[in-house]
Amino acid sequence: MAKSLRSKWKRKMRAEKRKKNAPKELARLKSILGADGSGDISMNDIKEVATVVPCEKLKQNPATGDNDGASTMDIDKKRNKKTLLDEHGQYPVWMHPRQRKKLKQQLKMKGKSKHPKGLAW
Repeated sequence: MAKSLRSKWKRKMRAEKRKKNAPKELARLKSILGADGSGDISMNDIKEVATVVPCEKLKQNPATGDNDGASTMDIDKKRNKKTLLDEHGQYPVWMHPRQRKKLKQQLKMKGKSKHPKGLAW
């Protein structure tokens, strides 16, 4: 897809714009980072380009307030691994209705045999 003349022209013009703006961007980054020799870096200049967050805040775990640096995911621990049902009898949000239906049928058939007793085939 995206092979129309319009999209080709747009890609070409974006590339031209990148070429034109690259020296200005490089000069601005160098001046902000102090590579031009001044050595003074003010946080106000950097805030225009990137979000500045203190190191201590990144290391702190927001859920518990621990400073161990390890973060934990919120995992639904009350979900049955076999049926994928939670404590309220709900399936996961990501599960397709067709997949739910198939799983229900498999669980229902697990208790029963496919053929009623008395039939040999």
